[in-house]
Amino acid sequence: MPFRTTDIPGLLIFEPAVFKDERGFFFESYNEEIFRRQGIDTRFVQDNQSFSNYGVIRGLHYQLDPYAQSKLVRVLRGTIWDIAVDIRQGSPTFGRYVGIELSAENKLQFLIPPGFAHGFSVVSPAADVAYKCDAFYNKDSEAGIRFDDPQLGIDWRLPADKIIVSAKDRVLPSLADCRNTFNYTG
Repeated sequence: MPFRTTDIPGLLIFEPAVFKDERGFFFESYNEEIFRRQGIDTRFVQDNQSFSNYGVIRGLHYQLDPYAQSKLVRVLRGTIWDIAVDIRQGSPTFGRYVGIELSAENKLQFLIPPGFAHGFSVVSPAADVAYKCDAFYNKDSEAGIRFDDPQLGIDWRLPADKIIVSAKDRVLPSLADCRNTFNYTG
């Protein structure tokens, strides 16, 4: 199967079949039937894309219920260190994170369900990131956690003097103080 599990149940890595020849390559970045065979019955409704330079950290972001989103993240150009933090209250992995390198070269994709805060750092000169969402963006439900929350201890794989974070993300609360509507259901 093209799916790999991670240390936190529910977070999956999708590795599409890539067909290469002298012309280049071809792969299906998403095929609903392949996901359904894995038991993933997610209906994606929105595609997003961002461009960022080296050192940028975006996140940690999520949307609250009833607008919580699943995301399928991939890189079109460059390399990122992608992070998902378990924020489901009562979860045995609450406050833990999984990091994975996503790149245009490795073509891996990270499937992040609701109940996780998401962010990434750009570790190449630049990166184009694309991701599918299964719920529309809703400004009133957007929430987040500080990228440098000491409780999380995330290694963003960047030198401290090279980190670029938006003013909005710099004032996000800690995990202990964030808005959170997610509960672990086992």
